[in-house]
Amino acid sequence: MPSASLRPGDAVLLGIPALDDLLGALRSDGWTVVGPVVRDGAIALAEIPAAASLASGVLDEQAPGRYRLCADEEGRAFGYTHGPDSFKSVLHAPELSLLRACRSGRSFQDETGDRTRRPLALFALRACDLAALRVQDRVLTGGPFADHAYAARRDGAFLVALSCTRAGGTCFCASLGTGPRPDGEFDVRLTEIGTGDARRLLAEAGSARGAALLAAVPHAPAAEVDRAAAERASDETARAQTRRLDADGLPALLYRSYEDPRWDDVARRCLACGNCTLVCPTCFCTTVEDGTDLKGGAAVRTRRWDSCFSPEFSYIHGGSVRPSVRARYRQWLTHKLATWTEQFGMSGCVGCGRCITWCPAGIDLTEEVRSLGRAGTIREERRGRDA
Repeated sequence: MPSASLRPGDAVLLGIPALDDLLGALRSDGWTVVGPVVRDGAIALAEIPAAASLASGVLDEQAPGRYRLCADEEGRAFGYTHGPDSFKSVLHAPELSLLRACRSGRSFQDETGDRTRRPLALFALRACDLAALRVQDRVLTGGPFADHAYAARRDGAFLVALSCTRAGGTCFCASLGTGPRPDGEFDVRLTEIGTGDARRLLAEAGSARGAALLAAVPHAPAAEVDRAAAERASDETARAQTRRLDADGLPALLYRSYEDPRWDDVARRCLACGNCTLVCPTCFCTTVEDGTDLKGGAAVRTRRWDSCFSPEFSYIHGGSVRPSVRARYRQWLTHKLATWTEQFGMSGCVGCGRCITWCPAGIDLTEEVRSLGRAGTIREERRGRDA
């Protein structure tokens, strides 16, 4: 039954059907709910009008360069991990109209339009998504040049986090300490526990408004055994991950490896398609394009996502400063895992594994780092023998 006495830190049990009540309560409070759906054979993000729209009863099979959805024989509501979409696409729009000026007599009139949006509720953020949100916040709102469009979407967003209870085929968040259990800022954290007809959701309030939301929907008290089951599920998921990225000494390794021949090897395989930056939940680079209509009646300025894999991205008058795939891949990996830390005080990788799954050549970031480390070790051993 609903309760008026919940506080931050409290936990309750929700039946799977109570997801409709949860979503309904969010919508009745004025939130636009965005969460995972099945679209075009993948998990995508879209507005959620009801629980029936949520992706449910499916699993994702992920490997380098491979992604497939299949039926979940156990019928879990959240058995999958994620698809190519991340909440970056919701908050940091892939395309944004910055200005539309239309001719009016001998002058122009601003017809950019009202960018006012209903407040957003981000539903089913995985731990890597929540960690990526912290990275994007630091980059786009934490410095002197804040991105006002991002800040307007992000400000006050209601966060419903979701613990992973199954390891994805390319995940490595456990080795980076960013998952699989969401931590930090959230309003509600959900963990699916139990099996069969006894399947339910442990819902934990992370804020006063999260507690108020849970108090408004049908629930039952949660016991310590329920909390223990949720923690155990997360621990088992972490142990099941087959990839890892050792962050200790990573910047120094990449700086030492700047001229390593491994970059030539990966450049032969890399298509420079930019898929990795497209699906990465933390990549934030953009370009600005100006255009007019054929009659000269309107001028438009548009901001679009860009990628360091594009030669034009590093174009300076006279040519690109990174003309080769080798240079562009090295820039992406070194910035993501090394110079990002110097620039923003945190890593640019959250261990979601999307770049591995959605790379058409199946290039594995964790393997590239391991190979650079092995090559460095071999060089040091040779120097020791030659000394």
